[in-house]
Amino acid sequence: MSNIPSMTSSSTLSIHKSYQYDVFLSFRGEDTRKTFVDHLYAALERSGIHTYKDDERLHKGKKIDEELLKSIEDSKIFIIIFSLNYASSSWCLRELVKIMECQKSNDQQFAYPVFYDVEPSEVRKPNGAFAEALSIHKMEEATVKWREALDEAANLAGWELKDTANGYEAKVIKISVEQILLKLRSIHFSDDENLIGMHHRVQDVESSLQIDNLNVVRMIGIKGMGGSGKTTLARSIFDKVSTQFDGISFVENVREVSKVHGLQSLQKQIISDILHYQGYIVNSVHDGRKMLSERLCYKKVLVVLDDVDHISQLEALGGATKWFKLGSRIIITTRDEQLLKAHGVDLIHNVNLLTNVEAVTLFNRYAFGTVLLFKGYEKLSLEVVRYAAGLPLTIKVLDKRIPLKETLEKLELSYIALEDDYKEIFLDVACGLKDVFKEDAIRILESCGFHARIGLRVLEEKSLITSSSMFLHMHDHLQEMGRNIVRRLHPNDPRRHSRLFIHEEIEDVLANDLGTEATKSIIISEELRPEIIMRGLGKMKELSALHLHVDDMCYGSDYSWITEGWKFDQVSHYFPKALRYLCWRAYPYNYLPKTFQANNLVVLDMSLSGIVKLWKGEQKVLNKLRILDLGFTKLRTLDLGMAPNLERLILEACDDLIEIHVPNGCGKSLVYLNLDFCTRLRSLSFIKQLESVEVLDLNELSLWEFPDLIVDLRELKFSKNNIEELPSSIGNLHCLVSLDLSKNNIEELPSSIGNLHYLVSLDLSSCRDLKSLPESICSLQHLRHLNLKECAIEELPEDLGHLECLDWLNLSYTLIKHLPESFCMLKHLENLYLQHCDFIQNLPDDLGRLECLERLYLSFSKVREIPDSICKLKHLKQLLLEGCNQLKELPEKLGDLEALELLNVKGTCISHLPLSISLLKGLKICGFESKGQSIDTSIDDYQKHQILEEPSTKNHQKRGTTFFYLLVLLFCLQFKTNT
Repeated sequence: MSNIPSMTSSSTLSIHKSYQYDVFLSFRGEDTRKTFVDHLYAALERSGIHTYKDDERLHKGKKIDEELLKSIEDSKIFIIIFSLNYASSSWCLRELVKIMECQKSNDQQFAYPVFYDVEPSEVRKPNGAFAEALSIHKMEEATVKWREALDEAANLAGWELKDTANGYEAKVIKISVEQILLKLRSIHFSDDENLIGMHHRVQDVESSLQIDNLNVVRMIGIKGMGGSGKTTLARSIFDKVSTQFDGISFVENVREVSKVHGLQSLQKQIISDILHYQGYIVNSVHDGRKMLSERLCYKKVLVVLDDVDHISQLEALGGATKWFKLGSRIIITTRDEQLLKAHGVDLIHNVNLLTNVEAVTLFNRYAFGTVLLFKGYEKLSLEVVRYAAGLPLTIKVLDKRIPLKETLEKLELSYIALEDDYKEIFLDVACGLKDVFKEDAIRILESCGFHARIGLRVLEEKSLITSSSMFLHMHDHLQEMGRNIVRRLHPNDPRRHSRLFIHEEIEDVLANDLGTEATKSIIISEELRPEIIMRGLGKMKELSALHLHVDDMCYGSDYSWITEGWKFDQVSHYFPKALRYLCWRAYPYNYLPKTFQANNLVVLDMSLSGIVKLWKGEQKVLNKLRILDLGFTKLRTLDLGMAPNLERLILEACDDLIEIHVPNGCGKSLVYLNLDFCTRLRSLSFIKQLESVEVLDLNELSLWEFPDLIVDLRELKFSKNNIEELPSSIGNLHCLVSLDLSKNNIEELPSSIGNLHYLVSLDLSSCRDLKSLPESICSLQHLRHLNLKECAIEELPEDLGHLECLDWLNLSYTLIKHLPESFCMLKHLENLYLQHCDFIQNLPDDLGRLECLERLYLSFSKVREIPDSICKLKHLKQLLLEGCNQLKELPEKLGDLEALELLNVKGTCISHLPLSISLLKGLKICGFESKGQSIDTSIDDYQKHQILEEPSTKNHQKRGTTFFYLLVLLFCLQFKTNT
């Protein structure tokens, strides 16, 4: 690090100094050592405040004055007890000078005077007995310094004994200790705020504690993966709010301590912490529970139980809310969400990993002692971000503060506690299913006999994976841990690994026919020649899952280049009969191998391949097959008799498919059928035989008539067909939840559409001949999503406001002239799109009644005025007015839109912005121009996710400059208008 450029203190934010003492007591021993100071010291120590008094902690053999000065520098708070004889001690006066120097030069050190038997005025301008004590030193050179220090100290806020608590020393000590605690907590919290990204996380948890509500006991959970910062977050909150409670206890490492010392030791700790007495004996966990329930109910307490991993720990340490007095708060940190649910906590907070910017900032703090990004070290910082992936513990490892082995051991604790099946699911995710489609992962796991949905939910509750609506995710280091578990038994012998996932090892094992029965699954993500794959599977008798997900390498292409030089024959083709899951997208051959028994096959995905028929010659019956995907293949016919228990069938874009045969008794289990773009399919009559189908995709079939469908259908995709009229029988599909009729030639909807009482989503976009909606549509009480974009609709039903659940409405490019009076009754509407509405000139005056509205897009419409009521929309985040060339001004109270983040006024006639807009600190303004100057930030820039931003201090500086410029501009415009 010797090449790191030096930076001045003005450009860096240094790490906070660590202190040895919380409090330093400065006093004249003869006056107060055995009375006030003794009681104060005892009270401070009882409260856990590490206090320096006298010479009790000095090391032998060192000069007292050097040690003393060092102790002052190493203390956060100074309590100066001014007594009659304080000034008679040159020792005390030298202490005082040093204390005042520290107080003035360091914003993390604070001094508080206690006027024991003198008044502040006597110290400030020494007189009386205090002046006599000081006069002893009139010949000393330092007298002037001492007088200045006395004057400064006497002007500080502190406690005057005779005027505080009527002079009762015990009460004065209690008050002073409480205030010292409060100040220490604020200092600690200030330090924690400088833990990157901590401030808003603390705020979120603190608000959920509802500390001001003294009528309840609340239990809050903090959940996250190992090393994610749960303990740090809990400690920050504890330090910040603990002074508001009668008793406090922070129980660290519950999991580890309970294993070594038993739960009784932790029960004793809580009792001792809160009651300030160490003599309690806890003979058993049962006795401990009894003692806790009997003694904690009289105090408002704050208890943190850190790193809990078993329900018995919660039952022993925080058994029930009735143990605690109203107003008490219990915070529990864990990796296992199910524990929190089982214990009935009030709210669970997930610890979010660091953002990229926060990760870089944290690394810079550890590596360079500053939060700023050093020029020339950007690449290093980016590499750290990618490796750490938001995990604070990893960044500490990179700084060599925590050994890597210790970090991996911490991460593996959650895995060790899993049941065997869940361990296998975890390893499968780590060895190939990370970042794949969630439903694909579920199918793979279920095909291998696992209860995948339950298992993945357990892993997520234990913070081992995360998932979005579509994908499975896992932290890189958890993935690394899982792969190490698979490899460490035979680190140099891939043949004996249960899962193969490293390309070079897979190629070596397959190409050299080194496979064994140990291998249960193979994930191939890079291109391998088909003959290598097929010939290398011969010895893998127990292989249950084979998954190739090379990026559509042969989509729509000629497959000959892959098979060149290798003659297809049924003997050399081999798939193990144990296979339960087979996914080979872009499989280059027309048939499956004749030798493949496939009796155990549950999932077969041969999409994007050359498949014409599954087997050449006699077809086999696959009784266990549940999912079949032959989308984008050369398939010509399909007989569902070969898979009588099929549940999902995907035949998307099989443009050679002419017939699907459904024998009697087959197809009864089918719930999903995708026939999208099967344009040559002769008839859909077979659909009526599929009684259980819930989701049906009939997009782009070039149909001229609406087919006769299954009554229990839940989702129908019928886009890009040629129908001009919907039959009234569509109202019989009373179970429909989602209906897509977009891009058809429909001229009107039948009134029976109002019978679709469970409909949530209706898409009519680009039905360019549709001119009106039936009034019956207003009876769809569950409708949330209505898309009318590019329809020829001129007006909406008057009762549209009765769609109580509607939260998304797109009217862009329609011919609508006005919104109906009932429109503002849509209380749950969050997104309203009115772009390119050439005939809407005015918005409803009571637009402010749309209290949930977050996005209002009016770009390129002819709207002339924005009603003042818009300023009542407290949740509005985006207001897009780009290209509204009839719009000249905005409401003056636009600054009331406290959530507004984006305002686009490009291409409008707006000449000035309302002054109140300066109140919106987080606002981005696009396209405002005045007097040749402009504020222009594109929407793309606003929405773009940046890997690495400027350091936070620089961000604030930039934002402050823009904000200052905006204020100046607004005032100039206002002055011009007034004059």
